Amino acid sequence: MTNKEAIDRFRRIALGLPGAAEGSHAGAVDFRVNHRIFVTLAYAARNQGTLKLTLGQQADFLAERSDVFEAVHGGWGRMGMTFIRLDAEEDILIGAITTAYRNVASKPLAKKRATKK
Repeated sequence: MTNKEAIDRFRRIALGLPGAAEGSHAGAVDFRVNHRIFVTLAYAARNQGTLKLTLGQQADFLAERSDVFEAVHGGWGRMGMTFIRLDAEEDILIGAITTAYRNVASKPLAKKRATKK
């Protein structure tokens, strides 16, 4: 998979969530719900997306797949910001992006995604 294909897949997954929109912050592509960022492509050139996770979620993802996830360095990482490899398996991307989305989405939107099949 090329980097462009991986970026396109990440974008498709993020924008497939209810109310998600693409934006930009400090020159980097981000994805938001209710004007709040849940994932970014700030490091896409390094084959990494960035997820907004809780510290507990970050620890769980790192313990499960340290080959796919990495804590962002410095203070952002200590707040749960986590890198994910863009070329990870699609089911892992979907789960991680959805987790980040639920962290910032309103309860009705997050519930809609949880029950949508």
